[in-house]
Amino acid sequence: MSVDMKLDRAQFDAVMVPNYAPAAVIPVRGEGSRVWDQEGNEFIDFAGGIAVNCLGHCHPALVNALKTQGEKLWHLSNVMTNEPALELATKLVNSTFADKVYFANSGAEANEAALKLARRYALEKHGVEKDEIIAFDKAFHGRTFFTVSVGGQAAYSDGFGPKPQSITHLPFNDVAALEAAVTDRTCAIMLEPLQGEGGIIDADPAFLKAVRELANKHNALVIFDEVQTGVGRTGELYAYMGTEIVPDILTTAKALGGGFPIAAMLTTAEIAEHLKVGTHGSTYGGNPLACAIGNAVLDVVNTPEVLDGVKHREQLLRDGLNKINEKYHVFSEVRGKGLLLGAVLNEQYQGRSRDFLVASVAEGLMSLMAGANVVRFAPSLMIPEADIAEGLARFERAVASIAAA
Repeated sequence: MSVDMKLDRAQFDAVMVPNYAPAAVIPVRGEGSRVWDQEGNEFIDFAGGIAVNCLGHCHPALVNALKTQGEKLWHLSNVMTNEPALELATKLVNSTFADKVYFANSGAEANEAALKLARRYALEKHGVEKDEIIAFDKAFHGRTFFTVSVGGQAAYSDGFGPKPQSITHLPFNDVAALEAAVTDRTCAIMLEPLQGEGGIIDADPAFLKAVRELANKHNALVIFDEVQTGVGRTGELYAYMGTEIVPDILTTAKALGGGFPIAAMLTTAEIAEHLKVGTHGSTYGGNPLACAIGNAVLDVVNTPEVLDGVKHREQLLRDGLNKINEKYHVFSEVRGKGLLLGAVLNEQYQGRSRDFLVASVAEGLMSLMAGANVVRFAPSLMIPEADIAEGLARFERAVASIAAA
């Protein structure tokens, strides 16, 4: 490659597989909740890398962890363990319902491990007939073939040949449908406590209670996909802590590394023993560099100051969005929890969430979509109040431009 080659958006089309369609903007530097592109334009980040950058960009604790561990040990195979992995697993066990931890690199990998464990557990405890996985419409659990098949959006799994079998999809929050579907053949019920990609849809308490009770009745496991809701996003360390139920298996990724790839599956000792030596594995899972950064993330996030601060910032963001809507009447509601919020477009603006995203970028704000009808916000858990105010001002200008068109 020529050293003077222009690395712009056109170069993406020249060298990258076209499964993404990124914006023309190419960020090159970030600090806190602000990002700068190649031309020096500044953006306020209400997207957080899709709920990943939980401490913003280049948080000093994470930078220090990266530098310190980077001068010690980067990688070992899982023929050996390492101190950062042991430390992080201990923190996760001490902070949650779990007794055991399995490390991976992405949410999809953590969910793949959870689904394989549930199937293996059912096989060894109850026999080959107990293999059904119940999941929900609009759910998203990753892009491996197993996880995308369990996810409730057929458009993501169609067109790749025969899909994994014994997967049943039900309407989310429909207790009657759940009661009719769960049987002794069910090995696991998998759900997000707050659906992210599906439109920022919170699980009803009565629905969660039914999930737990039916799983208990039929000897099935409950898997919580907390890839997006975990590590403080909802104002609890994990979203299940704000509900009345406890899962049997929980998956976590995204914010766990604050931007560095790491994921984990958490479960009980009794369930974990069914992933015996050789039944599953990951080359990079639990590597010392990722785990050192994960330790730094948990040390910052898992504090009353940060978790309580999420709830305070949620209210500021909600109030600001509702105030904008009072002027322009573009949303039917603002829903979600903590700093995972969705502004739902009303009938007049159906299907136009991308228009709001594009208009926001033009005003110097990074936001997200959660389907065609929801504008999603997932900023840093520590975003300064001044950045919330400025980001809302920029978003209002974007909304005004669409409303005036």
